[in-house]
Amino acid sequence: MKNIRFISLLLISIVVIAACSNSRIVPKSLFGNTITEFSGTNEVGKSITEKDLKGKVWLVDFIFTNCRTVCPPMTYNMSQVADELKKEGVSSKDYGIISFSVDPKKDTPEKLNKYINQYNPPKNVWTAVTDYDEKFIRQFAEENFKTIVVPPTADNDQATHGTSFYLVDQNGVIMKDYAGKDTGDKKFPKGEIVEDVKTMIKEGPYKK
Repeated sequence: MKNIRFISLLLISIVVIAACSNSRIVPKSLFGNTITEFSGTNEVGKSITEKDLKGKVWLVDFIFTNCRTVCPPMTYNMSQVADELKKEGVSSKDYGIISFSVDPKKDTPEKLNKYINQYNPPKNVWTAVTDYDEKFIRQFAEENFKTIVVPPTADNDQATHGTSFYLVDQNGVIMKDYAGKDTGDKKFPKGEIVEDVKTMIKEGPYKK
């Protein structure tokens, strides 16, 4: 009888521990803020604002089509995440990818469309944004994602920008960042990103 009681208590403890150690994602200390207002044009010429992000989990990065250094590996890595999520049956209704151009003077919707599509992403998953001024994207990146953007100059056609990817929940709350490419001993965490997107879809938006 004592053994039965002990086993019952043990099973209850296991259930309680499992409930307490759930996998809910919480924002990193730098984040937890909601994306501020933006207005631009996407790669197919349609207007897009922060309101269009509501209801899906998003992966965000900053790129430009004339980039000769970090953007190609970043964009390839993002395409690998998209391919893996497709393999695992994650629907474009539940998540998306959005790339903000840091060179809006040169990056037309047509250029962005060609740039993204060369990586053959799953349909209706990836969008790219332009058609705002350089001052805006500098402030937007810094205030929301705590990252730098220095647009190209007359003497240098290469922008300077961060290489991180960002996870955004269904309410537009920025949750965490990831290395967007291998950097020294920091490897691109494809598996972690895939699992986090799936977890956020399953568990819903962050609740404070």
